Amino acid sequence: MDSRSILSHFSVFAFNSSFWALPEEGRVEIAQAWRSALPEMADSVHLYRTGGTRTDGDVLVWSSIPTEDDQAPANFFEKFLEVQRPYRSYIHVVDVLWGLTRPSQYARGSADREIDPMVERSLPYLIVYPFVKTHEWYQHSVEERRRMMTGHIRIGKQHEGIDQLLLYSTGLQDQEFVVAYETADLSAFSALVVDLRMTEARLYTERDTPVYVGVHVSPGDKGTDWL
Repeated sequence: MDSRSILSHFSVFAFNSSFWALPEEGRVEIAQAWRSALPEMADSVHLYRTGGTRTDGDVLVWSSIPTEDDQAPANFFEKFLEVQRPYRSYIHVVDVLWGLTRPSQYARGSADREIDPMVERSLPYLIVYPFVKTHEWYQHSVEERRRMMTGHIRIGKQHEGIDQLLLYSTGLQDQEFVVAYETADLSAFSALVVDLRMTEARLYTERDTPVYVGVHVSPGDKGTDWL
């Protein structure tokens, strides 16, 4: 992954009843216009269907920018609102999860399966959720936390074909971290989560919901079939 800090932003959208009340031709026009405007928001923008995986959203948009200067986040949020403004009658934001990349204090160097948010996506499934540690976790020394996380990381490496992105959002959102995974096998990912819940570090997890699962939308998908 690039050594620069990156802001990654996951936004879940739902289409309003006013959109679904339109004739098919109108829905296609609105959906395609909105989708075509999304790349204006950031350097890297990817689309995922969430309809069918949850009841509170239709589409997840993953946007990422390098934070080369202090104004970069402000510019992104301004552009995000600008792009959404013409479509607010038809679509609304259900949830947003975002944070910044930074080197881990527990892992040595870059992980082999660490996601680079700035490149094209190739895996079909994206799983995203907020993450909060307990107060007790931070009462342990860094060395003790690193010891527990080493076992956690070791189990993760035993499950191939699953890539991870960890974002830091302490003081910026309600959670401390945002965790994202990409995989081609949802069953394998679920097995990974089961194994991780048996680790010592799991004792110090306060919250890791809601979980959003998205199916990658190909740039070639047309009409409203990608909804």
